[in-house]
Amino acid sequence: QVQLVESGGGLVQAEGSLRLSCVASGRTFSRYAAAWFRQAPGKEREFVAAISWSGAGTNYAGSVKGRFTISRDIAKSTVYLQMDSLKPEDTAIYYCAAGGSSGLSPDRIRYDYWGQGTQDTVSS
Repeated sequence: QVQLVESGGGLVQAEGSLRLSCVASGRTFSRYAAAWFRQAPGKEREFVAAISWSGAGTNYAGSVKGRFTISRDIAKSTVYLQMDSLKPEDTAIYYCAAGGSSGLSPDRIRYDYWGQGTQDTVSS
């Protein structure tokens, strides 16, 4: 079993930055791939970025590539999402997810565990 808790959301102006953290509990987390998804009001939850269990592999949605960076600290059981050059369209609830067999998949059904989400709002 893995529990995920996100933090770091908030209100920021366009072109600003935020860093999200996702702290995991559960002894198997270090062997799980992890990902960030987001959901804007009235929209489906969409893939943002994923990272392999070792941190060596990453995958990004086209809309965030070059602006967002996913990373993980295995010793701290924490996954990060550094978000730079933020745009109003990045406003959403951001969710952390972990999967034992998801790989770097952008498909949300491949992930077994989810956090409660953290709200990020980007003002123009």
